Amino acid sequence: MPARLACRLLICLALLASPALALDRVGLLDEANLLLFPQPRPLPAVQLVDQDGQAWQSGNHGQRWLLLFFGFTHCPDICPTTLSDMRRLLDSLEPSLRGRLQVVLVTADPARDTPGRLKEYLGYYRAGFQGLTGELEQLQALSRALGLPFVPAGQTDGDYSVSHSGNIALVGPDGKLHGHLRAPLRPEALREALPQLIGSGR
Repeated sequence: MPARLACRLLICLALLASPALALDRVGLLDEANLLLFPQPRPLPAVQLVDQDGQAWQSGNHGQRWLLLFFGFTHCPDICPTTLSDMRRLLDSLEPSLRGRLQVVLVTADPARDTPGRLKEYLGYYRAGFQGLTGELEQLQALSRALGLPFVPAGQTDGDYSVSHSGNIALVGPDGKLHGHLRAPLRPEALREALPQLIGSGR
């Protein structure tokens, strides 16, 4: 059964006592281009480094929900657009909800994206975004587990690009993958959907 259909059935069954509410929530998720998995998926232990040079380990991020996506600081289109959309989304949320969300750019280009480079790049957005880099093997393990593929560059010098997914992974405080915010992002619809999702804990 396709994951999206299974997700719809799960939501509808859980809210069977209130059909109107069930239809409202399914419609809200569709409008926001947000896919929730029937069951959260565990992630492997991965060790990376953040933009401040501090060690980062999957599953150790307090009570925040993480919005992780793969990209790179030399990206000409997808990454700047995604970060701008996410800043606009966060700015539109209530402070209490915004404080429970952390946007994370995981590099798909570790050869160029040092912690310092990530800090400088993300600082342009003035939104508290986090950046992660590390060994290519660790980055690929996280990429596979999150279902956000990228193709490592065949060169590490000169002007080159990296192919990567435009989706964003939704990781809960439990350290598990709960779903995806699918491209193209819809900030206005997500502003309505995320409070219900985060507020309910799922």
